[in-house]
Amino acid sequence: MSEQPTTAGEGFHPHLPDTSPESDGPGGSRASLRTRLHHIRADALDGDTAQTGGMRRFAAVSGRTVGSERLWMGQTHVAPATASSDHHHGESETAIYVVSGRPEFVFVDDSGPEPEEIRLVTGPGDYIFVPPFVPHREENPDPAQEAVVVIARSTQEAIVVNLPGLYALRPE
Repeated sequence: MSEQPTTAGEGFHPHLPDTSPESDGPGGSRASLRTRLHHIRADALDGDTAQTGGMRRFAAVSGRTVGSERLWMGQTHVAPATASSDHHHGESETAIYVVSGRPEFVFVDDSGPEPEEIRLVTGPGDYIFVPPFVPHREENPDPAQEAVVVIARSTQEAIVVNLPGLYALRPE
């Protein structure tokens, strides 16, 4: 059995006809995106995503890239000596896996007598969970090394709501 080689950016089945929603080919519908595996190469990540100042997000798995309905996954890069803007991710639950660097995740906790800024210092192999609507920011205090994290969200696109500052999330 001979396999045809995969070409960067052409997905897992490059030998199959183009069935993207934009194609004129057979089965050119969103449904056809859900009948095959998708291979997203590292050099084919989509940088056209919602952004926050101080960081750069790249989509791998999204509604637009592969037709996902309930999941977004990608990478975020935070340059050395940089902090993101304060933001939250709307209704998305967000899971973060630290690939490289020592990024810090900052939020405000008001469970004590006074609101307190909490800083979670992480390293490669660590995970962070961000509940929906929780204001936070990412920081990379390292003066020389970029921080890279993999992010998974419970929505098909990367929701980003930039904020003028951090505040504690009040329970309803």
